[in-house]
Amino acid sequence: MALNLHHLRIFARVAQEGGFTRAARSLHLSQPAVSKAVRELEQQTGAPLLERAGRATHLTSTGEALFARARELFAVEQTAEEELRALRGLERGVLRVGASTTIATYLLSPYLARFREAHPGVALRVSSANTRAIARALLERRLDVALVEGPVRHPQIEVVPWRDDELVVIAPPAHRLAKRRSIPLSAVAGESFIVREPGSGTRRVAERALAAQRVTIDVALQFGSTEAIKQAVAAGLGLAFVSRFAVSDQVALGRLAAVSVREAALGRTLTELKLRGRTPGPATQAFREELARV
Repeated sequence: MALNLHHLRIFARVAQEGGFTRAARSLHLSQPAVSKAVRELEQQTGAPLLERAGRATHLTSTGEALFARARELFAVEQTAEEELRALRGLERGVLRVGASTTIATYLLSPYLARFREAHPGVALRVSSANTRAIARALLERRLDVALVEGPVRHPQIEVVPWRDDELVVIAPPAHRLAKRRSIPLSAVAGESFIVREPGSGTRRVAERALAAQRVTIDVALQFGSTEAIKQAVAAGLGLAFVSRFAVSDQVALGRLAAVSVREAALGRTLTELKLRGRTPGPATQAFREELARV
């Protein structure tokens, strides 16, 4: 039995995304087309691959076995593509850079600009997501370079320090803490905070610091971007922990105050994630040289 690889790729994306709608969106296909492809693959295999329970989609035992092999197959395919790109050198090709949100928004652009000027024939594909999603994309070989702000632990990933960062507390200018240059972490106990989504590196660092100091805050709102959080804080909806890199513009305009925390727990190191055993191509190596020019 020869499996239809196109159908297998669609099935793998459904399994990866956890549902037909998200898979269709990421593949730029209609949901009926995705559903049809999975049905035809099930007919080929002679067994159900997915089960639906309300809005949730779960793999059957057959589906789990096939998904595991599909990931291996597409990883080999990606490796072949990487080797061919490496042979082409830096005259053409594609470099896929992924960065967690704070890095992508506030730090990455100058490095991209210098690389593009030096290597105009290499197309840049840049994606932004939280730390957890960037690590997953690297493991699936969908990225060449991965930069994150949150802690990552995985046996296949090497974590390499890149730049230092500091989380600060931001507040509206009229808040009682706004006039202080620094505070102990205990000063925010009981305050209403606006936080990033689960999986965010900023959120994980802040939660660890609060837990270590046994400080409790009131989580009032959750947003998926630092920019949305900054606007909410400026509107008086609460305080937030954000990277100092992210607030210099709003502080200069007087719309926000940034307050340092005296404890070192909110200092952090931004890192590059590298897949162990993976040989970088010329474009990846050249971009890493740019990253070293802090």
